[in-house]
Amino acid sequence: MDISLIVGWIMGVILIVYGITFEKIGNFIDIPSVIIVVGGTVAALIASYPFKTLAQIPKHVGIMLNPKRYDAEKVIDIMVDMAKTARKKGLLVLEEQANGIKDPFLKQSIMLIVDAMDADKIREMLESEVSAMSDRHEQDVSMYEKGTSVAPAFGMIGTLVGLVNMLKSMNMEAGGSNSLGADMSVALITTFYGCVLAHLLFGPMAKKLRIRNDEEFLYKQIIIEGVLSIQAGDNPKYLEEKLLSYLSQAQQNKIAKKRSGGGASETSS
Repeated sequence: MDISLIVGWIMGVILIVYGITFEKIGNFIDIPSVIIVVGGTVAALIASYPFKTLAQIPKHVGIMLNPKRYDAEKVIDIMVDMAKTARKKGLLVLEEQANGIKDPFLKQSIMLIVDAMDADKIREMLESEVSAMSDRHEQDVSMYEKGTSVAPAFGMIGTLVGLVNMLKSMNMEAGGSNSLGADMSVALITTFYGCVLAHLLFGPMAKKLRIRNDEEFLYKQIIIEGVLSIQAGDNPKYLEEKLLSYLSQAQQNKIAKKRSGGGASETSS
């Protein structure tokens, strides 16, 4: 589980409270400001997106916390193993292996080459599916990016409300000064709430979803290139090197180190 998002949230809250000092934290709790900023932001998101998109928020949080949902190293091993099998026994044997695969995209990709479809058509079909996936993810990310712009905007609205009330009270002949502090606190605290929501909540969530989208995109690109190489009858060793080239140099070094270490331990045993 990738808990960096939660750790970041907790650290952010602790540092903000520490900066305020615990004794004065009550000065930063203002219900009207919460209603204006949080309520306004939620209302704007509801007005901007269908309920089926909003209902995906718990699912999105689960995706953000799961870094191993798309394991590139594992799928490369699967591709190499299938390439060896295909070279020995033919493509039709892969159908049995495909039936035991849970990943729908990987299973579909294998079945397309088993059915002997044209390589160009396979690439076009699979890349169209990946493109559609990226478009869906972009809509999800845009919801959180919308939050990063809407929250400060409602903070500014709260600031204007507080300033208007403050100026109105200053014109009152009696008792006007009694509400100046409360009105000014609403004016300032709403801006504070808007900035915290935008940069500690919505911004990190949008970034995490983009990272997960990039991981899934890479994972599926590896599958596409892998199945097409298997169909073309490429050497498994060449296929492995080709697919590893999609990973960063650090990832490649880590995999090479792991495999060389594993090989050494097997030899010694």
